[in-house]
Amino acid sequence: MRWAISDTPWVNRLLRGRWLQWGITVLTLAVFVVVILTGLLGTPAGNHNFGIIYVWLVWWALLKLVLVPLLGRFWCSVCPIPAPGDWLQRRSILIARPGGKLYTCATRLFRKAARGRPRPWPRFLRNIWAQNFGFLAVALFSALILTSPLVTALTLILFIVVSLAVSLLFERKSFCRYLCPIGGFVGVYGQVAPLAVRVKDPAVCATHTQKSCYVGSDAGYGCPYFNLPARLETNTLCSMCGECLRTCNRDNVAFYIQMPGTDLLNTRGRRLDEAFNGLMMLAAAFVYSVVLIGPDGWLKATARAVGAPSWFAYAAVLLLFSAVLTPGLFWLCVRFGQLLGGDGEPAPGKTAGRGSKHATLFAGYAIALVPLGLAIWIAFTLSFTLTNVSYAWPALSDPFGWGWDLFGTANMAWTPYLTGMISYLQIPVLLVGLATAVALTLRTARQHGQRPAAALPVSAFCTLAVVALLTLYMA
Repeated sequence: MRWAISDTPWVNRLLRGRWLQWGITVLTLAVFVVVILTGLLGTPAGNHNFGIIYVWLVWWALLKLVLVPLLGRFWCSVCPIPAPGDWLQRRSILIARPGGKLYTCATRLFRKAARGRPRPWPRFLRNIWAQNFGFLAVALFSALILTSPLVTALTLILFIVVSLAVSLLFERKSFCRYLCPIGGFVGVYGQVAPLAVRVKDPAVCATHTQKSCYVGSDAGYGCPYFNLPARLETNTLCSMCGECLRTCNRDNVAFYIQMPGTDLLNTRGRRLDEAFNGLMMLAAAFVYSVVLIGPDGWLKATARAVGAPSWFAYAAVLLLFSAVLTPGLFWLCVRFGQLLGGDGEPAPGKTAGRGSKHATLFAGYAIALVPLGLAIWIAFTLSFTLTNVSYAWPALSDPFGWGWDLFGTANMAWTPYLTGMISYLQIPVLLVGLATAVALTLRTARQHGQRPAAALPVSAFCTLAVVALLTLYMA
């Protein structure tokens, strides 16, 4: 069951227009500039700096608690980081340039370097492996980034410079599609969201050779994420930007409201890079929980001491746990499941070779980590945010820490919210995530032609992760 909300006249006008999306982007860009300025010029005390509070408390909490679970990758369509590069690449800030020739280089220098046209992204990098390793790279320095205004500002500047360079040299939103570390997080967990962009009738697309939704038209740009809407089955690679809705001259694209988690129901044909993303995100959430809100303060101090011998030990443990031990343990669970429930059937288009079976099952079972991982991130965010979000009120009035009181809130004291309720919020969130994960493991076994017993080891893996976190949170 799904409802095409874009068929409602006023919603359709809103989505086809550019002012709403553009307005939100300009607003987020303005906040982005303030964040950088407060990082460079403001107080070095993280709990009084606008940048730290509004990026790593307010925005990060909204992303995990509201935007991703409800709207999928919508944030990507209004993110300020790629906006300057997009505007230069398109040679327009708001109005679509006519004729469909919209993705051109922005300056003579870059036109010459790209021989007059934007380059295609390298074929061997057309996956999310770069996003996965980029996320791990950020995770290594996360304790410092989360607490140092200067490091936060420099990190954001680095992101916008890389995004700008990629936009000037390569086609469309290659940075967002293939490089952005946050994009991998948002894309994988966005599969839980009820909002989706899909075609109304695939048969119409099959007979439409113009493919204006992909190449662009006078009404808008071709899909910035290199998607053919007819092939979209999940939210992983769709930013909800609405360009396909604007450019489809057959009125065959719609924004739908569907049951949450619908994108997760098909576990066949899944990709290894997305599977590893789910495993790395799960491991990172566990590490963040232990280091940032755990009882051992020396762990947080070690994570912040970048360059010290103890930090290198911490970095080695984080990389080993996230990139080797967690995926390795999950692989063993999948293999043990094969012993219990059979090898199953190869995915469509795959041979029956042993390697392909293992990879197919590994990627299929990793779907269970999407709702589980999101639940773990939500539980972690509730603890971290409710304890510290009251810092937002003074930082709003005195963003630089210079003694201002713009809105009369500069002297509001730090007050943890709902401290007695945090555990009661975390427990049901984690249990719902676990129940959904177990249900998906059983579905995966069935869809891959295995006996139900094949789901037991992966279900045990998910249960172990939840029990470990509940032990930590309840301590």
